[in-house]
Amino acid sequence: MIKRIFFGILVLLAVTGCTERIEVKLDETYNRLVVDGCVSTDSRCYQVNLTRSVGYFYNAPVPRVTHATVILSDGTNPYPLAETRPGVSGVYATDNLFEGRAGKTYTLQVILPEAIAGHATFEASCALHPVTHLDSVTCEFHSDYGKKGTWFVNLWAQEPGEEVNYYLFDLYRNGILLTDSIHKKEISEDIFFNGNYLSGLTVMYLDQSVEAQRLVQGDTITVQMSGITKEYFNFIDQVKRSDFNLPFFSGPPANIQGNISNGAIGFFAAYSSTYAMKVVR
Repeated sequence: MIKRIFFGILVLLAVTGCTERIEVKLDETYNRLVVDGCVSTDSRCYQVNLTRSVGYFYNAPVPRVTHATVILSDGTNPYPLAETRPGVSGVYATDNLFEGRAGKTYTLQVILPEAIAGHATFEASCALHPVTHLDSVTCEFHSDYGKKGTWFVNLWAQEPGEEVNYYLFDLYRNGILLTDSIHKKEISEDIFFNGNYLSGLTVMYLDQSVEAQRLVQGDTITVQMSGITKEYFNFIDQVKRSDFNLPFFSGPPANIQGNISNGAIGFFAAYSSTYAMKVVR
């Protein structure tokens, strides 16, 4: 009995003796401007979102950057952007009929009323490349892929082959964007099909066991193919890869490279788009 009690005390001491409080010290002073915005060849209202980066343990809505001066330029004409809710939203918008032009380079300038990380002026530029015409799309159901089958979304288009091209693909179901976050979008470069006719190239997969991706007869699928720059391609690729960073096999983490000056985070993009749709049968 005494041996059992003594053994129990030793176990208790061993367990409690190995417990140590660890204080994780993070750099909470790191504060940067975050920019998210784009323009394309579609005629519509475009928005630029300005926020601040926050600490890891920050438990509140992301701080909006208000009262900024935001100017978009095509190299010739300046287009001042108005804050949608002055002093509140941190969202700055063009008019409803703004339309980017292929061949132009668009520059975004942001001037803040108060400096962030020692800077009050930030800029980003992005060339707006043309994109080849998207001829058509099809949807093919494969019952042997996934638990309930998978729809393959395929496209037909002539790849121009003049130089290395980079593409961004978005998908709409009945007019609602399914690729509503950067992690859901698909990107591709033309290294394997440069100059060829794309005859049924699969660009999207819709797993029917996932409710948000489910298709039924009569649904309309629309594919948006956009011609993007190499820099924007690399930015999206880095963001998507950040979800699959295995510590045993990958290098040390690094900041995702955007195109905003003076240490700001994010990307201002310009691209041209083409569309094709298909009704699911």
